[in-house]
Amino acid sequence: MIDVNGYLAVLGVARPTAPTADALRALHRAQVEQVAYENLDIHLGRPTGIGAAESTARIARGRGGYCFHLNGAFAALLTALGYDVTLHRAGVQTTPAAPAGAAGNHLALTVRLDGERWLVDTGLGDGLHDPLPLREGSYVQGPFTYALTPSVAEPGGWRFVHDPRGSFTAMDFAPDPVELSSFAAEHVRLSTAPDSDFVRVLTAQRRDAGGVDVLRGRVLRRIHAGGTDERTIDSADEWYAVLTGLFRLDLTDVDAAGRAELWHRVHLAHRAWEAARQG
Repeated sequence: MIDVNGYLAVLGVARPTAPTADALRALHRAQVEQVAYENLDIHLGRPTGIGAAESTARIARGRGGYCFHLNGAFAALLTALGYDVTLHRAGVQTTPAAPAGAAGNHLALTVRLDGERWLVDTGLGDGLHDPLPLREGSYVQGPFTYALTPSVAEPGGWRFVHDPRGSFTAMDFAPDPVELSSFAAEHVRLSTAPDSDFVRVLTAQRRDAGGVDVLRGRVLRRIHAGGTDERTIDSADEWYAVLTGLFRLDLTDVDAAGRAELWHRVHLAHRAWEAARQG
């Protein structure tokens, strides 16, 4: 069981009277605007699970997560509100050369509503602001243009193609339903393996109607219709102010020593990144 009313309070959305398309759009927008895509607990050395109850409790206390947490929690919320939700094994490709297919490094959702299926995904960071009808075509949301096509790598599944300005190239998902628990092993790998992007780089992202704010280490970007604004954050105080303000993360449970250690690690990683770029 999840605390539906508590979850909706975080999103700032009234409880829908019926599972409609308009309510689905409102819930999706609120989730990506109010709940950050983030991996701070990995860098704080705090292992997390991906059970829906645990993830919704994280959201209720002012934190976010990545796809397994965010879509897992959102699926539970939608189900509790009467939506017909299916979880799918999916795969995100971060470069054009990456193999297509549902490798299992992502959880995607579809919702069947009034005879139509929708792609619902609050766990792609700079991805969807609104759910998409599961129809082949091109879709514009804010500064990004997306495409949906049938997946060649996953017969019966679909391929979501991101805008060239996005943080990944595409996402394929398989047609068959899966359980949230089936992602547990991949979650452990993504949150512990030295070659995992989640382990290598601390990130926070928050989508809105006009674009997306992205923090990677000390580099803060705002991608919008007019271009991309970028700056490097130079102090720990400003960095934490960005996390708690712009990304709306509650970090009251991180004490002064923990904050100092986290900033030190992020600062060292940034220096190594700069050195690699110059080399």
